[in-house]
Amino acid sequence: MKASEKKFVHLYTGNGKGKTTAAIGLAIRAAGHGMKTYIGQFLKGQLYGELTELKNHPLITIEQHGDTKCIRKEDVTQAHIDQARLGLKKVSDAMLSGQYDILVMDEINVTVWFGLLSADEVIDVLKKRPDNLEVILTGRNAPEKLINAADLVTEMKEIKHYYTQGVLARDGIER
Repeated sequence: MKASEKKFVHLYTGNGKGKTTAAIGLAIRAAGHGMKTYIGQFLKGQLYGELTELKNHPLITIEQHGDTKCIRKEDVTQAHIDQARLGLKKVSDAMLSGQYDILVMDEINVTVWFGLLSADEVIDVLKKRPDNLEVILTGRNAPEKLINAADLVTEMKEIKHYYTQGVLARDGIER
């Protein structure tokens, strides 16, 4: 296999804005080359703009594996753990289906940070990754084990954010 044909595991983390946006941007770029992407969104069950825009896209599939409300680490219930485990199973099935060129595990790092899944559970899935599949992991607070398992790690660093002035997530910009 030529170096240009090798597939990698990307990890986008950090407190700065843009991790999911970068992953979706990569999916759209890949679609422009006829590549198919599966995006599994962990911790997300709310309506986000990308769901509306990409729901009928022939090359991009998005499934949500989270609650309809945003949760915090201290709000975790067994139902959230069950959602995450089911999501990991669906992501694993998509990964092994042979249907996709790219697989995104959106907010998987936060899922591990919240204790819904362990880093080892995610790594076990990554170990089964076919050689012809690019994988992207997103979310702040990436555990060291996932950082070490990735081939490319990008940290989005927050320098300044209007959230600190009380601006909540806005339609079309943050959600």
